[in-house]
Amino acid sequence: MSQTPADAERVASEPDSLTNSPRSVTALVESPIGDPAPLGLAGFAMTTVLLSLVNAGVIGASAVNAVLPLALCYGGGAQLLAGMWEFRNRNTFGGLAFTSYGAFWISFYVLIRWWAPSTAGATDDALGFFLLMWGIFTLYMFIASLGTSVAVMLVFFSLTVTFFVLAASYFGGQTGGYFQVKEVAGYCGLVTGALAWYTSFAGVLNATWKRVVLPVKPLTRTAPLPATRRAAA
Repeated sequence: MSQTPADAERVASEPDSLTNSPRSVTALVESPIGDPAPLGLAGFAMTTVLLSLVNAGVIGASAVNAVLPLALCYGGGAQLLAGMWEFRNRNTFGGLAFTSYGAFWISFYVLIRWWAPSTAGATDDALGFFLLMWGIFTLYMFIASLGTSVAVMLVFFSLTVTFFVLAASYFGGQTGGYFQVKEVAGYCGLVTGALAWYTSFAGVLNATWKRVVLPVKPLTRTAPLPATRRAAA
């Protein structure tokens, strides 16, 4: 469905929530949907915070049973949808990030719900490598995030630390001092979730109020679409 000039003007007034920068020419002309980033960030943040409360020992380990449905439906399903919509908006970074972490939460659900109970204690090294692989992915996404905004960059920096510290706790067998390492990873995850929540809140608040209320401090800027091109769209 093609955009009317009024639609293009409306989209032009809404900066990309990952950067607070004006949207690209392509996004202005071709995107018929809203910004999915606040949804993806919210799904990621809520699930991360709840699991991190378990890892930090703030709530009991049995609370992971509350994490699983959230991981499947909100952290997984909703974030996966946000990633698809980001690809529709021609946002490669947002599409890759939300689709990948949506898949992470779905795989986490499958792993904890069906695989881990059947392996009876032989899971620590496997989970360590699972988390290490995600740490490597997050590290290069952190490097890419240096072209987005300070808020998004901080989310990826803290998430990278969280994955590597959590992987280390599983390689150590979660015993003795390594159990304390897992608690440290839990607190790192709480910081990550808080940063993601802030970025999500900034995205929805700034888009709804049509001005920057909560800054995310863009690290790069995209030139706004000229008025003559907006009219032609």
